[in-house]
Amino acid sequence: MSIELQRRGILCIVSGPSGSGKTTLCRALSQADPLCDYAVSCTTRQPRSGEEDGKDYHFLDRDDFEERTTRGEFLEWAEVHGNLYGTLKSAVLSRISRGQDVLMDIDVQGARLVRKNPDPAIAEAIVDIFILPPSREELKRRLSGRGTEDSDQLALRMTNALEEMRHWRDYGYTIVSGSHEADLHRFRAIVEGERCRTRRLHGDDGLVEEHPDLFA
Repeated sequence: MSIELQRRGILCIVSGPSGSGKTTLCRALSQADPLCDYAVSCTTRQPRSGEEDGKDYHFLDRDDFEERTTRGEFLEWAEVHGNLYGTLKSAVLSRISRGQDVLMDIDVQGARLVRKNPDPAIAEAIVDIFILPPSREELKRRLSGRGTEDSDQLALRMTNALEEMRHWRDYGYTIVSGSHEADLHRFRAIVEGERCRTRRLHGDDGLVEEHPDLFA
């Protein structure tokens, strides 16, 4: 007779400065692991070249975003670099309840709001990870490599990134970024370890009493 346990889903919050690779990690794990879903955020910023609505972000105009905020539809939201970003509650809670893991790529402001959410299902599901770049020089190289910002925008992103990095101690896990393969290995190890936490599992409490021979 096999033992079957059900598991509540994980809400994995992944933060880090622009250029840390957090979005790439979330997408890579969601593609490699069928138990992981990447929560697509909403934003008011304009799409970059190659980005698709509904895949990279849900692109909303500011009025629509603010109306949804008033209706309380967002689990978290924040204004970053002059644009609004947020994650819809509906994209998270239903998945967690059926044992699916949700990966959220959000900044430190958003992570703080999620931690403060009064819903006990959210509090129990949270696993928070911060991705640090290996050095200031590498961070600048990664930001410059995008080629999507002018010098003023790049300077603003660099300033904001350095400020955001001050919050790494607020997180339960920290990964200092190296190669993509090494980062993904560490990221996956954290998620798989969290899945084995006893408090996330539930099943038949009478199993041992009914079948003592299995546990002799």
